[in-house]
Amino acid sequence: MAVALMAMATSLTGCGNGDAPAVPPVAPEAPAVTAEAVGPAAVVVAAPTPPPRTSGLPAFATPYPDSRPTGAQTAANGPDGPGGILSFTTEADPDTVVAWYRQKAEAAGLSSVMAMNQGKARAYGATAADNAATSLRVVADPVDDGSTSVQLTWSVGR
Repeated sequence: MAVALMAMATSLTGCGNGDAPAVPPVAPEAPAVTAEAVGPAAVVVAAPTPPPRTSGLPAFATPYPDSRPTGAQTAANGPDGPGGILSFTTEADPDTVVAWYRQKAEAAGLSSVMAMNQGKARAYGATAADNAATSLRVVADPVDDGSTSVQLTWSVGR
């Protein structure tokens, strides 16, 4: 798992060339908190976490439905074009997450180039046949609480 994450991280190393990011960074928003009176005591109710912004992301790299960001989106614009990293958790299992991204990648014209199963963790990669700089990499790893931690890296090439 660590090797896959390091490989993904190094695939974006050097992407920053001083240009402004093609996609603005996205900071996770804190859930709104309200108080509801219930009998003699007030109960604090947290509103659902809003979904991450998806403007500027390619269709194959949008956050998984009902996912929760675990950090700000990282965006870069390098010699091979814009790209970024998204990290989030979801209640879906790793196989379901990878299948969803495989379907999105293929619908966008990308071809599968890598699949890995290591224990319960899953990884997937795809690139465009006409531009290898257009790529998607997904690592989905189950977490002890039953959710799945996902790291997604993408690039749209030039």
